[in-house]
Amino acid sequence: MHVLITGAAGMLGRKLTERLVADGSLAGRPLDRLTLTDVVEPFRPAEVTADVVATDLAAPGAADRLLAGRPDVVFHLAAVVSGEAETDLDLGYRVNLDATRALLEAVRVLHEQDGYHPRVVFTSSIAVYGAPLPDPIPEDFHHTPLTSYGTQKAIAELLLADWSRRGFCDGVGVRLPTVCIRPGRPNKAASGFFSSILREPLVGQEAVLPVPETVRHWHASPRSAVGFLVRAAGLDTALVGPRRTLSMPGLSATVGEQLEALRRVAGERAVRLVRHEPDEAVMRIVGTWAAALDATRAERLGFVAETSFDEIIRVHVEDELGGVLPS
Repeated sequence: MHVLITGAAGMLGRKLTERLVADGSLAGRPLDRLTLTDVVEPFRPAEVTADVVATDLAAPGAADRLLAGRPDVVFHLAAVVSGEAETDLDLGYRVNLDATRALLEAVRVLHEQDGYHPRVVFTSSIAVYGAPLPDPIPEDFHHTPLTSYGTQKAIAELLLADWSRRGFCDGVGVRLPTVCIRPGRPNKAASGFFSSILREPLVGQEAVLPVPETVRHWHASPRSAVGFLVRAAGLDTALVGPRRTLSMPGLSATVGEQLEALRRVAGERAVRLVRHEPDEAVMRIVGTWAAALDATRAERLGFVAETSFDEIIRVHVEDELGGVLPS
């Protein structure tokens, strides 16, 4: 099987690559080739034949070149995160919408040439929904995003459904919870603090909390997010139907509940490293987001996530800290 991953240099792209290489297969077929692309050169795994391409997916001809090898599965992860998409309108639309349209258009052209028909797995977001929101949000709740990022993702969901309806590709969208705890350095996502208030204190560093502890949100670990993508790649889409994007399972928790889990796992000293500094801009964005989703349809299709923040923290300790907390 030949797999293409866009956004392969990002956190989720790297972890997906590692999972595929470790498994050696996808959807019951041996993995024999990877094409990895991002605006910076992704890591090249040694265990499988891999083409590594640094390119701007929205640039003319870039998508055509990436699809020239007719990958069987395309994981489209490339995106500009929420905070950056809100502050830089042009960049957000170029990366989150124009690049997606370019990729899908390249798929359509090849389909019309020779019947090419890949599985396309697209990472969407709970930001497609906007307040006022029911609790939990049903999957078919109307899309009224209140950020440019959410708008870009909502448009891409519609394009994926239309391309699948027309038979150009076999698309599955996964509407991700906020991925927590994200490893590495903080990024420009408005949701980044959900990870930093746990990640930094776990290694003895201070973190800033820009919202009240009463803020409630929908979360899943990076390990679960990768699991969603892998399952989507092998899903029988006859069971999905015309609504091609699924709301993924997750854990609904307040910031206060996150901190209580941190206290149980790492002690009071870790919690004291979290400094409260209200940020109105972040609060405005986060205030439009989902507290909980109804993920019944995805759960019936076998998608699973964590059920407690203690579990999410343990996943981070196992995957990023070698299974032990620093003393």
